[in-house]
Amino acid sequence: MTVDAKICGIKTREALDTALDEGARYVGLVFYPKSPRNISIVEARDLSTAAAGVANVVALVVDADDRALTEIVDTVAPDYLQLHGAESVARVAEIKSRFGVPVIKAVPVATAADVAAAERYRGVADMILFDAKPPEDAILPGGNGLAFDWRALDGAKGAHDFMLSGGLNAENVAEAIRLTGAAAVDVSSGVERAPGVKDPELIRRFLRAVNTAKQG
Repeated sequence: MTVDAKICGIKTREALDTALDEGARYVGLVFYPKSPRNISIVEARDLSTAAAGVANVVALVVDADDRALTEIVDTVAPDYLQLHGAESVARVAEIKSRFGVPVIKAVPVATAADVAAAERYRGVADMILFDAKPPEDAILPGGNGLAFDWRALDGAKGAHDFMLSGGLNAENVAEAIRLTGAAAVDVSSGVERAPGVKDPELIRRFLRAVNTAKQG
């Protein structure tokens, strides 16, 4: 069983080194000013350079315009762009074509109907990420520490590879993998001691839990 892990919202070299040392396949850098995980272009460039050849660097954006995307792609050279806003199928296709970078499309989920609606991105995005739908008053589209009913993914299990996010931590990730059959799992708040502050020990525990689930 192959399950990859992504540590998202990395801001420091300590968090990055821990993620790399423990075998994270993806590391996420957030470019969204409202997020406590937001990072500057210069900081992101340095972290991306350190991760190059060890893990895939994912640049997370929310309804970013072409100017912002150009700066990120040219300076940070991410391996993936994660589109975490309300980007349409046409916009996802446009971004992928214009920038020549593989795309992960995040889809908010509360019910099986939300999962079914994500099918419109198949064949356009390189991977779908299913995340918990945020509360109506939420500032952030993701990273809220909320889980959704994983049974909503029953229709997707075994049909397509996808990434799972939303409320994951070292204690529940093995069960999440077992129930959903996710090809990859993504964590942010679940490895933090405070919003935007990654805890190296929690990163270790999460990645070791994923590795244990792989072996099971």
